[in-house]
Amino acid sequence: MVSSVNKDVHKLPDKMNIETDAVIVNQLIGTEGTSKDETFEVGAKTIRAFDRCEKGVGLSRNTALSKADSELIHFGDDDIIYDDGYSEKIIKEFDNHPEADLILFNVKAQEGRETYWNADFAQVTWKNYGRYPAYAIAARREKLMNSGVKYSLLFGGGAPYMNGEDSLFLHDCLKAGLKIFRTTVALGHEEAGESTWFEGYTDKFFYDRGVLYAFLYGNLADILGFRFLFKYRKEMCAEKGLFKCFRLLSDGIGKGRELKKVK
Repeated sequence: MVSSVNKDVHKLPDKMNIETDAVIVNQLIGTEGTSKDETFEVGAKTIRAFDRCEKGVGLSRNTALSKADSELIHFGDDDIIYDDGYSEKIIKEFDNHPEADLILFNVKAQEGRETYWNADFAQVTWKNYGRYPAYAIAARREKLMNSGVKYSLLFGGGAPYMNGEDSLFLHDCLKAGLKIFRTTVALGHEEAGESTWFEGYTDKFFYDRGVLYAFLYGNLADILGFRFLFKYRKEMCAEKGLFKCFRLLSDGIGKGRELKKVK
């Protein structure tokens, strides 16, 4: 299930080395394109592509999920290049671990943007779910659909608040009782490119992080938010200072709590 922006959907399957049937949701932003649905074949693979004149990565993920019909599903982005044989690795890992509803695979991020690399097979818990991007996530579709968990439309590219949508998705999966495991199996790598959302440690960065923390951590948001800032204060708070950054984050936490009440 590929989420893309302003791409040629006919070129993506070969570019990404997709080996299976696929759903591609291609958002058209700032273009003259029109929404359309099409199905085409690439070798033995059936590709269903949905051009949409809308924005928001959470909306894209949810659209892809609603269109998927395979037993196993895997979230992807248009800048991921898959290794030969990756699809069989996914199938084998789920066959070997029937207890797993979701499995988080290794995908090598571009240098400087690494957030995780699994060194063992283990269950993912409330202590360690927050480091994973969408392209790490594969799931048993029926289990995920029955849980009712979807991506938030508040966070991520094209949404009101910056990143954090993947952490919130996994948070909600755990809350729904889904069993998540991590594995050392690697599927591919991320192409080099500029971040689509990070513009430096701006006021919005800290405010939006506060909104996210309210959703992730509830009453512990302030404490964990301050711990986060203190840990990275030399890098993140060098310009604004620790306490101004915390004030911005606290304002965001307040907004997040308001949003949770009306959710």
